[in-house]
Amino acid sequence: MSPVTLIIVGFAGIFFVIFCILVWLQPNCKSIPAGILTPDSKFMSLTMDKFLNEMERMKPIRFTNQHLRIATDNYTYLLGSGGFGAVYKGVFSDGTIVAVKVLHGNSDKIIEEQFMAEVGTVGNVHHFNLVRLYGFCFGRNMRALVYEYMGNGSLDKYLFDENRTIEFEKLHEIAIGTAKGLAYLHEECQQRIIHYDIKPGNILLDRNLNPKVADFGLAKVCNRKNTHITLTRGRGTPGYAAPELWMPNFPITHKCDVYSFGMLLFEILGRRRNLDIDHAESQEWFPIWVWKRFEAEEAKELIVACGIEDQNREIAERMVKVALLCVLYRQESRPIMSVVVKMLEGSIEIPKPLNPFQHMIDGTVPLPASQTNTDTSAGSVSSVMVTESSLQSAPPIVTKLEIESAST
Repeated sequence: MSPVTLIIVGFAGIFFVIFCILVWLQPNCKSIPAGILTPDSKFMSLTMDKFLNEMERMKPIRFTNQHLRIATDNYTYLLGSGGFGAVYKGVFSDGTIVAVKVLHGNSDKIIEEQFMAEVGTVGNVHHFNLVRLYGFCFGRNMRALVYEYMGNGSLDKYLFDENRTIEFEKLHEIAIGTAKGLAYLHEECQQRIIHYDIKPGNILLDRNLNPKVADFGLAKVCNRKNTHITLTRGRGTPGYAAPELWMPNFPITHKCDVYSFGMLLFEILGRRRNLDIDHAESQEWFPIWVWKRFEAEEAKELIVACGIEDQNREIAERMVKVALLCVLYRQESRPIMSVVVKMLEGSIEIPKPLNPFQHMIDGTVPLPASQTNTDTSAGSVSSVMVTESSLQSAPPIVTKLEIESAST
C-alpha cells in the first residue's frame, strides 16, 4: 500500500473515531430548541409570573360601575353608612370578599377631596395594620373605593357594646397593632402620612381581630423635610382631635395622631367612651379621672373600676402611662409612635408622665366637646377653642422620652 493511501486511511480512521465520540456524547449535550422550557427555566418563569401578578395586585385597580354592581349584587348588603356615604359588602368572581365604600355628599368638591385623600394615601402604602385598598371607581355618577373586607367590623362596637366583648389581653394586642400602623405612616413611608382622625370607629378588625387603621378621608401626605404643616380649617373628631387642630393657621405635626391614639387608649382601658352624657356615672371626663387616680397612686382602684383582672395589672398600668404621655398638651412633648410601640410592648422604660391636663385645670382651655354615640368627623366648626397665647404659655415639658424621641 502506497504512503498516500496509508495517510488517507489514517485520517479516515481518526475522523471515524471523532464521529463516534460525538454520537456517544450527543444525549448529554443536546441543544435546547427555542421556546422549549427546561424544568429550571419553567420554574423561573412561573415564579416571575407570580411575582409580576402580585405587583399588579398591589396597585389600585380602576373598576367600572358595572363591575361593582355585579360584585355587590346591585348594592344589596349594606354594612354601614355615615356622612361620607355607605359601605356595601361585595364578592368578586374569584371569591374575594370586599367592602365597597360609595361616596355621597352635598359637595362634589368635598367628595373629590376625600376620594383623592384615600386613594393617594392608603392606595400607595401596604402594611399589615393598615386596611388594604383594592381599587376604586370614578365616574360621572359613581365615586367608590374598594377595600378588603373586615369581618369583625370596627373596634367601637366591642368597646361600647356590653353584648360584644374582647378579652383585655387581645385589646392590648389591638392597641399595639394600631400603634404599629401609625408608626409606619409617620416614620417608614417615603412621604409621611398624617391620618387626622384616629378613633375606635376607624380601627377595623379582621376575622382574627387583627386591627387595621382605616378611613383615610382626612389624611394628608407631607414631605419629611417639612416637619410642620398649616391647616386652614379644623380636622378630626371632637373628643379625639388634638387641641392644636382647632387653631386656624397653627403649625401642625404628625403628633396630632399621637394625641388621638392616646384618647383611643383611654377608651380601650375603660371600655367606655371618655365622656358619655347618657350615663350619670360617666359625667367626669375619663382621661382626667384616670390622671387623678394615677397622681394619687391609686392604681388598684383604677384597675378594679375598669374591670381589669389583677393578672393584667402590669399591662394596664403601662397603658395608662402611655396614654397620659400621648395626650400631653405640647405636641413636641408627645412621643413618636415607634417609641409608643416599644413602651406598650414593655421593651423600654416608660418615664413618669406629668399632668397633661394642667391647662384645663387652670381654666385656660375648655374641656373637649361632648361625644355622643354617633361620632362624625368635624369640618371647620368645633366647641374646642384654644388660643395661640395659651399654647405658648403652657409649661415646657422635658422628659427622658422626649430626648429619646428626638434622637430616633
